Amino acid sequence: MIFSSIYAGDDLKNYPAAIEKAIRYAAENDFSGMADGRYEIDGDRMFAQLFTLTGSPIEQTRPELHKKYLDVQFWLGGEEICGVAPANGVGECTEAILERDLYFYDKVENESFIRVTKGCYAVFFPSDAHRPGVQARENQEPYRKVVVKVSLDIL
Repeated sequence: MIFSSIYAGDDLKNYPAAIEKAIRYAAENDFSGMADGRYEIDGDRMFAQLFTLTGSPIEQTRPELHKKYLDVQFWLGGEEICGVAPANGVGECTEAILERDLYFYDKVENESFIRVTKGCYAVFFPSDAHRPGVQARENQEPYRKVVVKVSLDIL
């Protein structure tokens, strides 16, 4: 996992080129007038998914994994709590959505949580179980996030 913020001043050139491209896409595009949905960057090799979320109590969320893609999650505004843990600690797969490379699990061991706000980004590799969408507080305002899916084939 990589976690930082565009405000931290990291040199993105230190990351693999595909991850740098994904972070720059998320950070440099104006998504304010765009509808939620999928946006092509490089066909199925790299694409963005734009979401408007409100967050849910932790007991209503599930840990997830991906096998063919890594996630570059970028928070455009608001805040969220996001869980992360080593993938070797997940329980049983309760749902697999193969066309989205999305696998949900009933539990995960050794989960840690990060509070994310505008400008934060996280790169979740297939070895990183993650639980996005946990509300940061009750009566949370909606927030927007872009997730850039990067095929492992282009790393």
